[in-house]
Amino acid sequence: MQFSLILLAFIIVLGGWFFSIYNALIRLKVRINNAWAQIDVQLKRRHDLIPNLVETVKGYMQYEKDTLERVIKARSQAVDASGLKDKAQAENFLTQTLRSLFAVVERYPDLKANQNVLKLQEELTSTENKIAFARQYYNDEVQRFNTKIQVVPSNLVANACGFTKKEFFEIEDKTEKETPKVKL
Repeated sequence: MQFSLILLAFIIVLGGWFFSIYNALIRLKVRINNAWAQIDVQLKRRHDLIPNLVETVKGYMQYEKDTLERVIKARSQAVDASGLKDKAQAENFLTQTLRSLFAVVERYPDLKANQNVLKLQEELTSTENKIAFARQYYNDEVQRFNTKIQVVPSNLVANACGFTKKEFFEIEDKTEKETPKVKL
């Protein structure tokens, strides 16, 4: 009788421990999904702003048709991308083409002064900041989750229940990694 009560208490404690860890993993997984949804919202906003920007500058930039076509193509690839790695690559390409577009805009004084272009540039910059914050939050949650499924004792529950590592959303910003060139 005594042994069965001890065994029952042990099973209850073990079950409580198991479900506690399982629920913590589920909460982290839900946070990751929410964080990804926030990134997705900002990426969609960015994708929606780009055609307006292209249409606004099109009239001024008759000789820059190639740049505009690259931006449109990059946007299309970003919209169609699926999977974390494909999305990251497509967004990298889109960021690069947008930078080239803004560099071209700088060469047109009338375009630089155009209120619509300025407003769209400001909105895109704001969206880029929101994407960066959302990406940081997502990656923080992925890091928490990945750590939790690898440390003892929660790794026992994670392995038993099939939890696997999540991928980080990494966007390469080659301009940050390059050494600036100074010309005098």
